[in-house]
Amino acid sequence: MPLIAPTIVFDLDGTLVDTAPDLVSSLNHTIAVAGLPPVGYEDLTHLVGHGARAMIARAFALRAVPLAEEELQPLLDRFIDHYTAGMPGESQPYPGLVDALGRLREAGFRLAVCTNKMEGLAVPLIEKLGLAHHFAAIAGGDTFPVRKPDPGHLTATIEKAGGDPTRAVMVGDSINDILAARNAGIPSIVVPFGYSDRPVEELGADRLIRHFDELTPALLSELIGRA
Repeated sequence: MPLIAPTIVFDLDGTLVDTAPDLVSSLNHTIAVAGLPPVGYEDLTHLVGHGARAMIARAFALRAVPLAEEELQPLLDRFIDHYTAGMPGESQPYPGLVDALGRLREAGFRLAVCTNKMEGLAVPLIEKLGLAHHFAAIAGGDTFPVRKPDPGHLTATIEKAGGDPTRAVMVGDSINDILAARNAGIPSIVVPFGYSDRPVEELGADRLIRHFDELTPALLSELIGRA
């Protein structure tokens, strides 16, 4: 019986796509209604990674302003409306990504996305950037009952793509990505151009790549073979 094609799973924000300009714009639009001063790009690494709801709550915490639970849903709705209306905005795939995705598919790899961004925001963004055809599955932070760093988010994404968690690699930019992979027993690759709130060299990934030109079939096969 032939082996199932290896699955390469990517985080979205800060890994596949630089979404910072649009995240900051929509977040500032959202918190302005509460009179909060705007956040900047330098704040982003402390805000992203757990989805829009957590990002809004962290923005209030950053400004030391209390936020009641019942106040959060209207703010989330405001964020979603603004973010969706402007999509894809200024968000762009990172250099070399499109070529890398084509190269990996041509080599027989199965590709998927595992993000804590809500599925209803992740899927249209990927579609509007013309990337959706590359992926066998796109799983958001609300697709399953768990989300990264829970390893079940990653393994369920791989299974949704028709893959095998024992033949997979996770590519991400933050501790959530690396922890999910580690806890699932899956090799990981970290990129330094995303939104990590600590040096990526400290995250414990199996490999660090600085450009998608380095994401080769040979590297991925090596990591899967070692696992």
